[in-house]
Amino acid sequence: MAIVARLSDGETRSIAQLTHGSRITRQAITKHLRVLQGAGLVRSVHRGRESRFALDPTPLLDARQYLDAVSHQWDHALARLKSFVED
Repeated sequence: MAIVARLSDGETRSIAQLTHGSRITRQAITKHLRVLQGAGLVRSVHRGRESRFALDPTPLLDARQYLDAVSHQWDHALARLKSFVED
């Protein structure tokens, strides 16, 4: 979660920048970034020898939209149930 939070401002960051100030090793950060890339949440850009990483919020926005729709359906169903029970 900390990696996603650090990338959430839209800026690209190197692994060194993502590791700075944390007790997590570069290898662990790299492993997490690979998982996030596999999920489509992070993309990498290569500049010379350095890889920089950025958050791609699209999958999160898609999930939010889906959850909002499901929430709306539940709200509607519960309102109907309440109306049925109270009548």
